[in-house]
Amino acid sequence: MRRREFITLLGGAAAAWPLAARAQQGERMRRIGVLPGGADTDDPRSQPNITAFRQALQQLGWTDGRNVKIDYRWPAGDADKYRKYAAELVALAPDVILAIGTPSLASLLQATRTVPIVFVAVADPVGAGYVDSLSRPGGNATGFMLFDYSLSTKWLELLKQIAPGVTRAAVLRDPAITSGIGQFAVIQYVAPSLGVDVSPIDVRDASAIEPALAAFAHSGNGGLIVTGSPLSLIHRELIITLAARHKLPSVYFLRPFVTDGGLISYGPDVADQARRAAGYVDRILKGEKPADLPVQAPTKYELVINLKTAKALGLTIPPSVLARADEVIE
Repeated sequence: MRRREFITLLGGAAAAWPLAARAQQGERMRRIGVLPGGADTDDPRSQPNITAFRQALQQLGWTDGRNVKIDYRWPAGDADKYRKYAAELVALAPDVILAIGTPSLASLLQATRTVPIVFVAVADPVGAGYVDSLSRPGGNATGFMLFDYSLSTKWLELLKQIAPGVTRAAVLRDPAITSGIGQFAVIQYVAPSLGVDVSPIDVRDASAIEPALAAFAHSGNGGLIVTGSPLSLIHRELIITLAARHKLPSVYFLRPFVTDGGLISYGPDVADQARRAAGYVDRILKGEKPADLPVQAPTKYELVINLKTAKALGLTIPPSVLARADEVIE
């Protein structure tokens, strides 16, 4: 090849070269913080949510390492780590932070009232004081609430459907949070119509859960409802073990309880909320403010049943319930 042709070819290649790369160089790298509740990306409670969030972001044009950098911190349910990692993420000056779960949101709001936050799986954000209202959050946080209180009636109805002989139900709840009070109040209201007496058990003290459940189970004809709270998730292995030991048919508020050996759960699909949260993150990165984005209720609930656990309890799940299940664990 002649020298002139080579130079011309080289010049053309340079001119055509990375128009995309040069555009990318001109595109400001944005930063997203993520504070889930799990231990790492392999944590079965966190992995589906993180995957759904990243995939939805990519569909909206945000790719980690190309035009956005995503920073993760993994508190693994440790209260001190929630506070520490929330402060670390805020110090990175992100454009927006994704908070998965109530402890993540609470810690982040203690660390900042200016950095935009999108949350998922948070119960009663208004009652807890995280937002002013669902329609106009008003501060630096918005997102997707875990459920509305009417869901609590479904747990008791399910318990009666899968164990018709149940006349008494222990309700594990956290009375120190507004959602713990609200969920129990709804269950207590509907219980007489279903012929069930309900008894609250405080989930805050792990050492007190075992004797309380043992005393409750002693009288027979009992079942268990585990309402939504961060502490229920933290103590879930203990709760599942005790439910099996005392032969208590149990209804839980989230899928991880059932995949870990619990009987049945009915609650929001948190991965779906994480997917939808990517849309809010996209809108904030494009200039909208959390104060103007309404908090949304779940649009997708999932029923998960563990047939192995049902067999161990001597229960036959009614076909009508099985037909509604989103997932059945054999």
